[in-house]
Amino acid sequence: MSSKLKATYGVLGALVVAGVAAWIYQLANGLGVTGMSNGVSWGLYIACFMFFVGLSAGGLIVASSASVFHIAEYKKVALPAIICSTVCICCAGMFVLIDMGGIQRVWRILVGPNPTSPLVWDVCVISCYLIVNIVYLVFMCSKKPGAADKVSIVSRFALPIAILVHSVTAWIFGLQVSKEWYTAIMAPIFVASAMDSGLALLLLALMGLNKSGVFKVENKLISSLAGLLAVCIAVDAFFIGCECLTMAYPGAKGAEALSVMAGGITAPFFWIEIIGGLLIPFLLMVFAKNRANMKLVGLACVLVVAGVFCKRIWLLFTSFYEFNIAGAPGVISGSSAARGASGVDVFAMLGTYAPTWVEIAVVVGVVSLGALAFIVMSRMLLAGRKQA
Repeated sequence: MSSKLKATYGVLGALVVAGVAAWIYQLANGLGVTGMSNGVSWGLYIACFMFFVGLSAGGLIVASSASVFHIAEYKKVALPAIICSTVCICCAGMFVLIDMGGIQRVWRILVGPNPTSPLVWDVCVISCYLIVNIVYLVFMCSKKPGAADKVSIVSRFALPIAILVHSVTAWIFGLQVSKEWYTAIMAPIFVASAMDSGLALLLLALMGLNKSGVFKVENKLISSLAGLLAVCIAVDAFFIGCECLTMAYPGAKGAEALSVMAGGITAPFFWIEIIGGLLIPFLLMVFAKNRANMKLVGLACVLVVAGVFCKRIWLLFTSFYEFNIAGAPGVISGSSAARGASGVDVFAMLGTYAPTWVEIAVVVGVVSLGALAFIVMSRMLLAGRKQA
């Protein structure tokens, strides 16, 4: 093991330990140590949950499509895509459990589920999704006769489940009439962003594996996947454009939300995603000569992943800014800052949120654990393999 790899393990391990310590502190002191409140009841954890579900779904869609549609070139990177997908869905699941606060009560979901709740649907589909990932991974690594046929069979289940897992996540938001998330095309928007962010992450992972020598991938194949990324970016931009047009039309219900999103508190995240996460990467990847430049491909992929994360931020928090109840003194804040207040100071008129050091430390810990798991699994399952 090289000294560089040891240092990487050491840094990631230390960040994981710090994240676990922050999570234990949160369990001991309650969700009051976070920046969430009665007005903004979902914060950085749920934003990361949405983000990692999309990253995972995008990887599995690429891998399963290779078998379902018999795309021989893409089959060569199916195994790294499945590893990436499995790690990301585990990270997404951890964020949900962390956001629950009282993880010791998670068993109540099993004994008393509400079948009309999209949250229950999401638990079911994510569980199925994780099982499919593990089965897919086992069959792909198996050297027994008939393993290839089993992979082909599993891929036919994996593709619709990968699409469904992000659709159900979207329905958690899109079916809430009381919020500005209420929209019929929320699921297509989520699936499109899963495709471009998941594919971008896969390309970054492939370039990293290629550079480390763990798994060799031809630049020609990376360029081909970069062309697919350009198409996915265009589809994602189209859906967002449709949503913004519907919101901006005179008399539309979402006009106020659009003003906050495009010119209010969440505007920086919106425009970073539109310009940095969609426009610039598309202009980079739409030209064949740029797709042959691995540095430009890497830059475009980083911008897409960062842009989709910004999308999760503006999508989540824009709908929390305006309360459903109008008039002073507002609603009981419930935030840690209002704990020692009195009189009207305990009320809030608008939703405010900023992640605390606890949330940031936990998120960094989960991401570090995911990166550590990907490195270990890649070295175990991909070391010595060439493109099949």
